[in-house]
Amino acid sequence: MASNVHSVSASLPTDYAIVSSYAATHSAQRNSGVEQNTESADAEPSYTSEYHVARRPSRPSMAPPSFLKAPQAGGSVMETTPLLLSTQAEPPVPRIEECDDTDDGQLSTTAMYLSELRILTRYSLPVFGTHLLEYSLIMAPVLSIGHLSSGTTALAGITLGSMTANVSGFSILQGFVSALDTVLPPAWTSSQPTLVGLWSQRMTVVMAAALIPMYFIWFNAELILLGLKQDPEVAHLAALYLKWVSFGLPAYAFNLISRRYFQSQGLFAVPTRIIIVVAPINALLNYFLVWGPEPFRLGFIGAPIATACSFNLVALLNICYGVFVAPRTAWHPISRRSFTSLGFILHLGLSGVGQTASEWWAWELVALAASLMGPVALATQSILLSSASTTYQAPFALSVATSVRIGNLLGEFNSRRARVAAHTSLFMALAIGLLCSALFMGFRNSWAYLFNDDAEVVQQVAATLPLVALFQVFDGTSGVAGGILRAKGKQMTGALLNLSAYYVIGIPFGAYLAFTWDYGLHGLWIGLTVSLVYCAVFGTLLCVRTDWDREVRKVVARINAERKPSINHDEQRV
Repeated sequence: MASNVHSVSASLPTDYAIVSSYAATHSAQRNSGVEQNTESADAEPSYTSEYHVARRPSRPSMAPPSFLKAPQAGGSVMETTPLLLSTQAEPPVPRIEECDDTDDGQLSTTAMYLSELRILTRYSLPVFGTHLLEYSLIMAPVLSIGHLSSGTTALAGITLGSMTANVSGFSILQGFVSALDTVLPPAWTSSQPTLVGLWSQRMTVVMAAALIPMYFIWFNAELILLGLKQDPEVAHLAALYLKWVSFGLPAYAFNLISRRYFQSQGLFAVPTRIIIVVAPINALLNYFLVWGPEPFRLGFIGAPIATACSFNLVALLNICYGVFVAPRTAWHPISRRSFTSLGFILHLGLSGVGQTASEWWAWELVALAASLMGPVALATQSILLSSASTTYQAPFALSVATSVRIGNLLGEFNSRRARVAAHTSLFMALAIGLLCSALFMGFRNSWAYLFNDDAEVVQQVAATLPLVALFQVFDGTSGVAGGILRAKGKQMTGALLNLSAYYVIGIPFGAYLAFTWDYGLHGLWIGLTVSLVYCAVFGTLLCVRTDWDREVRKVVARINAERKPSINHDEQRV
């Protein structure tokens, strides 16, 4: 579900525990249980799941597994010998400290699942808190505008502007940045942690290019909206909102990248601490700039100005933390390499746009369909969507934590543990979905009173909530499966899954039930539930059938490719 949970603030989806302490500076050796590769030099290097990596001691060495080790003295170097393996010793890199330093080989399967449960929970909690706080960046402008004398028209204007911003800007940036979920976590736990900084710089280049058409749309929004037959006054206010909030668009893109940069290193609490500082400032800005004292009051434009200021403040704090507080282990000096391999990151990013934006746009279509059914249906849909969006924060936080966790494990060549982490996250998503489902069913007759006192709306919400409760079970599972696919670099698979689920199955079926069979809002939610069942079932199957040894080999190949330029340069210099 990529609904308004991901809307307008620094991650939205916001898109991503405790600040993990860095390990001591000494180099630790691999466990003696690492099996040596006894194949001859003529044999093709192979990877086996029996290979075993030490269970994150304080600072394990980055020695590669036996199948990746460089030839011994006197041995021949084949064309197939991975470039990752230089005879020069690799320096150890800091890892994410995890309390449980027991070696995987000494853990039973049950103990390993329990260990992953604790780790994923610790990773997810600060992400969950961050996204809840970020939700205030969305709600504050809406609440502020609602107090203006021209409240109805102004509220319609900011709603239309926000919807346009989501569809043409924020959702696309969210999709692009999902490429970093694939490349950053394994880079951090590889022998080249500076690739975290390098890939972040490459994504910055791609994002900067993507901002150009977005600015063109936003600065011509009034003409576009009038062409779509919107009310002239509402279109004017929406365009005004977009022009002012655009001053925060580069900062929004930067915040998405910096968030992944920190999270890949296990610094999950950094975005939480920053948003704790910015959220109350954003609320104060909305008060003063929209309907505060006369010297500060700007009226309607005060809301987008406050939002843009908040985005820029978050970016400034991210920069300050990265420069003055965070270790420089992951940083890569800016160079010509920042403009290389853009095709790969663009391919992953476009696939991520298909995965994220297609789902986001589907919910905008559902809201549009609900508006055709009258004000009661629209109010009911707003309540149901807000409720489902709020409960989705938990599985979405889990999906972010899962992407980082699996990526880190792949960078350690730990395929066994990556499989356990994937399975554990799916079980956790199912448990969260069942809990949310029970919550909606238990309070279905009184839930709507949290939002509205209209008896007809309350009745319709109570009648539709059982469908929303069923929806929860599959929504969370689908979201976490999407996080696992991002960790594997399968954004295109996720995009095809979402496109077929929403646009081929869910929305057409829901519209057919709603308008042909007069099921109304029930019909739309039946269609949405069917689409999420489809996503959850097939997404889960794709995840549990993953060949994690192959995923490790893909990570190794990616690291090798990044070493080639530097090695060739060294050879030429010699």
